[in-house]
Amino acid sequence: MMNEKWKKQLWGSICLSLAAAIWGGVYVVSKVVLDVIPPFTLLEIRFAIALVILGGIVVAQKRYVARRDLPAMMAIGFVGVTISIGAQFLGTKLSTAHMGALITSASPAFIALFAVWMLRERLSFYQIAGIVLATAGVLVVVGIPDGSDTSSSLLGNLILLAAAVSWGLYTVMSKRFTAVYSSLVVTAYAALFGLLFSSPLMVWELAVTPVNWSLGWQTLLGILYIGAISTAVAFYLWNKGFELMSAGSAAGFFFVQPIVGTLFGWLLLGEHLSLGFFLGACFILLGVALSNVSKKGASSEAPEGTM
Repeated sequence: MMNEKWKKQLWGSICLSLAAAIWGGVYVVSKVVLDVIPPFTLLEIRFAIALVILGGIVVAQKRYVARRDLPAMMAIGFVGVTISIGAQFLGTKLSTAHMGALITSASPAFIALFAVWMLRERLSFYQIAGIVLATAGVLVVVGIPDGSDTSSSLLGNLILLAAAVSWGLYTVMSKRFTAVYSSLVVTAYAALFGLLFSSPLMVWELAVTPVNWSLGWQTLLGILYIGAISTAVAFYLWNKGFELMSAGSAAGFFFVQPIVGTLFGWLLLGEHLSLGFFLGACFILLGVALSNVSKKGASSEAPEGTM
């Protein structure tokens, strides 16, 4: 019995670590791809690929959402895809990969805040302290200018902060429906409606931004990684990990994401790591650790705690 439990814990840890590491790499890959393809166009391509994969499974298994729940799915897709992922891509384009990975790692704090407001959940002392620390860390990273980090943009960092806030809202909105439908079904419908709502932005973007569609193999591989690996595969691994482990234990693996994103940004893109970045990172990671002390918090139970 104990041996079987240990195997589940081990496999769950592997799944969660891989999912978070994949998402950490998204910021580096998207930073490269965004040099060729504008943000909302890349968003459309990403979720079109994911929809083909996830939607194909939903259709094959005939696991459809009831008509009465379609408006809620529309809202989830608009907030989680059009706003949050759109802001993530746009912010990463204007800022840096490691800033993208770090600032959006504050999402669990916003998840907890939205859970109090929308789900009437109560926060423990540790969760309140964690939210304060994580928020302070984000303000340090966003607000402290560093002349040596010329690649980082205040506007880009603020847009990344909007991505973190909207991801917290998306997670709480989808939490109710992942108890009724599988996470795969909710994700597929979010991709569908997110694509629909983002289409006008893509059309406008392509009208004002000329794109050279003679893409190199590096860009094509990056698009495949973003659409298939980071969306379809990583979402499955993350949800599988939550299935095998308790939510309180699994939530901590989310923070493999900023670590991997930071390391990849430094190693592969030569991005500068400022003092403000390290100081803010310490505040955010300590705050998130505190917010996960209590298993009753929204951030430790949310099944969709990543990008």
